[in-house]
Amino acid sequence: MSTMTAQATQVYEVYIKATPQQIWDAITKPEFTEKYFYGSRVSMTNDDYLSVAGNGEALVRGKVIETDAPNRLVHTWRALYDPETAAEEDSRVTWEIESQEGGYSKLRVVHDQLEGAPKTALSVAGGWSYVLSGLKTLLETGQPLAG
Repeated sequence: MSTMTAQATQVYEVYIKATPQQIWDAITKPEFTEKYFYGSRVSMTNDDYLSVAGNGEALVRGKVIETDAPNRLVHTWRALYDPETAAEEDSRVTWEIESQEGGYSKLRVVHDQLEGAPKTALSVAGGWSYVLSGLKTLLETGQPLAG
């Protein structure tokens, strides 16, 4: 997994032994996200993107900007889990899934437009690596990264 962390743009890439559709399902269906995304259930209803903790607390809220299943998802991101990050401007997350030879897919996640959200940028910098490692482990082994 490669990581380029900049204040305004964070880019992560990981190769996963899974089809683009399997990865798409894992990033868009709550029953999958709760297994690797810090226990949160991500849902997309109409144009809303929402991540909710097990106790019902909203963690992240955004708007879906673009969907091209199973290749690309773009949504805004406002971290609600901390009052300081909740007060910042929305940032943007782009998920790009590209089929590779040998049954693999490349997943590229770009979290950008963080200029108006410096606390969010610091907050998510280490979190994305954990989330994507958990996603890879879940899809390749059928088991969560850690319990």
